[in-house]
Amino acid sequence: MFRKITVSLLPFALLFASSCATPKPYEKPIIVDSVPGGAGSLAAARKYLEGRWALESFEVTPPGKPTITLKGAGSLVFDEFSNLKIDIRTTQAEADLLRAGGIEIGNDGTISSDGRAAVDMQNRTLTYNIQGQPPPGGGGPLAMSRPRYWVVEQNLLTLTTKNDAGAVVSTGRWRKAN
Repeated sequence: MFRKITVSLLPFALLFASSCATPKPYEKPIIVDSVPGGAGSLAAARKYLEGRWALESFEVTPPGKPTITLKGAGSLVFDEFSNLKIDIRTTQAEADLLRAGGIEIGNDGTISSDGRAAVDMQNRTLTYNIQGQPPPGGGGPLAMSRPRYWVVEQNLLTLTTKNDAGAVVSTGRWRKAN
């Protein structure tokens, strides 16, 4: 009833061996930068912000206090990886005024912030992205969790910080360094 069938394994072995050929390089193009370019684009804004900026002026309005115009110096550095570092150095008298107004400032009279920043083209803001930071709006008028609103006029960058009511509490003007 049953017949013995002899099957040669040679055709199957050749078929299997041909399917295990050496892999070829991936032939489809891989898109590395999906951010659209051109004037007014996110890529153009990042490129514009990239580099070193020198502080021209900085004003802070502590809650319930008059505006303080700092006479110090400062630098802002934005790199190609969206890292933003701001350092402002003030006089001891200005540092004391800022502390009295509830502004966190180092013992050496510096206001510093450092971290990755997200550029929002629609709202024209720079927002720090730091793990474990307080939610937006918390931590005082110059807290890193507050967005920095930006305006560009040629080589002048103006950054403002607003309080919870939307009033400007700080304005920094930065000139692009060569």
